[in-house]
Amino acid sequence: MSGLGKGPNKFRQKSPTQRFLSILGLAMFAFYFILGTLIIFWDKFPLEIDPTYRTFFGILLIAYSFMRFARLWQNNFLNNRER
Repeated sequence: MSGLGKGPNKFRQKSPTQRFLSILGLAMFAFYFILGTLIIFWDKFPLEIDPTYRTFFGILLIAYSFMRFARLWQNNFLNNRER
């Protein structure tokens, strides 16, 4: 049976700098994701852009947000297992 306290460093607390960067990374993920969905679905978008390019740019922003989230996940959760 494996318990929660398997290792002494299993749930090591982050430093304030690491915590701030994690929160900032989540905020930037949310910002790019919301901006991408707004650009795609907002009918009266303030800038005159061709709808095809607007959709492409929105999808590009959403893909970039998921790339940022994947990197954040790697740095925060996968690297902590190795320490």
